[in-house]
Amino acid sequence: MVFKRFMQALGVGGPSVETVLANPNARPGGYLEGQVHITGGDHATDIEYVSLGLVTRVEVESGDSEYDTTQEFHRSRLTGAFRLEPGQRHDIPFRFDVPWETPITHVYNQYLHGMTMGLRTELEVARAVDKGDLDQVAIFPLPAQERILDALQQLGFRFTRADVERGRIYGVEQTLPFYQEIEFYPPPQYASGINQLELTFVATARHLQVVLEIDKRGGLFTEGHDAFGRFTVDWATADQTNWVAQLDNWLRQSAQRRGLFF
Repeated sequence: MVFKRFMQALGVGGPSVETVLANPNARPGGYLEGQVHITGGDHATDIEYVSLGLVTRVEVESGDSEYDTTQEFHRSRLTGAFRLEPGQRHDIPFRFDVPWETPITHVYNQYLHGMTMGLRTELEVARAVDKGDLDQVAIFPLPAQERILDALQQLGFRFTRADVERGRIYGVEQTLPFYQEIEFYPPPQYASGINQLELTFVATARHLQVVLEIDKRGGLFTEGHDAFGRFTVDWATADQTNWVAQLDNWLRQSAQRRGLFF
């Protein structure tokens, strides 16, 4: 599958840019490959640089309000300065690394509602930067992430939506200024104590950190609050774990430490 995008850097008569991805699908810690094709316009043009940036939509809390913003979180400069003659074709092959903490957008070929991810080509000509439009990309889970998601499904949890929130999680090794939350409705056996479950993956080259947030149901005389659990998964042993039993145990331990039972 190929995504193409054209943009004008100098208005009418300026160069055009076409970004072609060999495959728009990737995994955290992997890469995207393709080429940027630049064609000269009606006159010679001095290009300052061509770069690629991975962007996503991030939810920001500010005081009592919330708003969404598009944030670039990884960038790669493909070229330095060069001169483009009228009508000249300049092809730039690239291999763009995808950070380990990149949020996932698809599971089992199904889009996670609420997610946006794109690769943006940036061209600077005569100090004017044209960011153009986004080429949509799909980020699929790593095998260990996929096993955990599959186990939640086997336990009866139902996916509702996902989003990316600006901020950091206490006690977690995190490099990006945001984290993803994947939200689930609980099955009947957990519903007496949980409104919803929020799952966060924070991956590194060494291991996978898993954060579970339980939204507690408030009782007649008590106020509901969130309960957290943090666990680290070794990549080498992830496929040897019974994740259905492990997650059930984690959920019950996290809940019981905060007075919840189901």
